[in-house]
Amino acid sequence: MSEQQRQDLTPKEIFESMIEAANRHDLEAMVACFAPDYRGELPFTPERNFTGQAGVRKNWSFFFSTMPDFQIEILREAVDGDTVWAELLFHGTQADGSKQMMQGINIMGIQSGKIAWGKLYQNTVQKPG
Repeated sequence: MSEQQRQDLTPKEIFESMIEAANRHDLEAMVACFAPDYRGELPFTPERNFTGQAGVRKNWSFFFSTMPDFQIEILREAVDGDTVWAELLFHGTQADGSKQMMQGINIMGIQSGKIAWGKLYQNTVQKPG
């Protein structure tokens, strides 16, 4: 997708194109959804904050390489201007066969056709008992 085509998309379409690229494990298409100076904040674990497309590439290449069936489901989604709020479910199977699941809220700011910032409130889903 060209930069002009991306700028013509709504914030919801940009966010959903990132999720679609993630579910295809298309790392380059996913990284292209983010601004070069993207700021990712994880308020529950601030030591894991990251910046830029290089930070996005590093984080997501880890998920794709450790969970070949990794997928993201959008459970709920709302848009307020240039901000997308989404409840997401992340799941996949590790190489050792263990199932992994995380759920949380992502708040993403869209500017000039790219995801410019994100606040990621996610945690591992604990199995009952």
